Amino acid sequence: MPLPVIALVGPTASGKSALAIQLALALAQHDHPAEIVNGDSMVVYRGMDIGTAKPSHDDRATVPHHLVDILDVTQSSSVALMQSRARQTFVDLRGRGVVPILVGGSALYSRAILDEMTIPPTDPAVRARLESELVEAGPHALHDRLGRLDPQAAKAILPGNGRRLVRALEVVELTGSFTATMPTGRYDAQVAPVIQIGLTLPREDMDRRIALRVEQMWRDGFVDEVRALPDLPCGRTASRALGYRQILQFLAGEINEDEAFEQTIVRTRRFARKQLMWYRKDDRIFWVDALSPHAVGDVLTHLEETMTSW
Repeated sequence: MPLPVIALVGPTASGKSALAIQLALALAQHDHPAEIVNGDSMVVYRGMDIGTAKPSHDDRATVPHHLVDILDVTQSSSVALMQSRARQTFVDLRGRGVVPILVGGSALYSRAILDEMTIPPTDPAVRARLESELVEAGPHALHDRLGRLDPQAAKAILPGNGRRLVRALEVVELTGSFTATMPTGRYDAQVAPVIQIGLTLPREDMDRRIALRVEQMWRDGFVDEVRALPDLPCGRTASRALGYRQILQFLAGEINEDEAFEQTIVRTRRFARKQLMWYRKDDRIFWVDALSPHAVGDVLTHLEETMTSW
């Protein structure tokens, strides 16, 4: 049996990055070297460090990290890119006898990396037209249209998520169905075996940790980091990242700094709740208490019980 891909999933600020490092070190002590593979579509950008809670240089020196700082902010990150690069990294690590630990990313990205999922085609002209319609008519109008064309896809996308609505309508126009391209719920044969570990915590603790994280980002110079990225507004993907988008609005004079700060907290909490909701639907995930001091031990026990050949 090939080495498993261990995937750490869960909401923002639940401690996935810290647990990944602890787990990699613990596995190494059990003669199973492990390295971390980033699954977050924003951690890939050079210069976007504070707002993405990117692993520090010390963390990366302690345990090797992959797919970090691989793009400039003007380049586009996508599901297709992350799927391809992550899966190739799994092959490379397993070829060296190293256990891949996938960390971070939204439910869509982690499932695209792990599950059977064909990335549909894209057309710049169609995408540009739909993005213009998004600006003119708003996301709710696009969501209504998607509901008529592909009701199941519309149920899976929040009415205010303009970016995903544009992509879904683009795929529907090019292929006839967005639903047919969604993850199947079965691990891709080239990726399996997979062991998913989910971190869970009470909503009030999650909300508190998110607020504290955003406060620390501001103290660490988040606004100055955005100022130091003059090309960021040109990045179609990077400029939409949580926090970065709000600070860009502040720097453009559209909102004040307090509003940017509060909106970052509110939108991050909303994102975390949505992600936790989607992860909860996946019965393949083994859940551990994010606040437990025994989290690493619980994960190791589960790995031993699951991988009987270890």
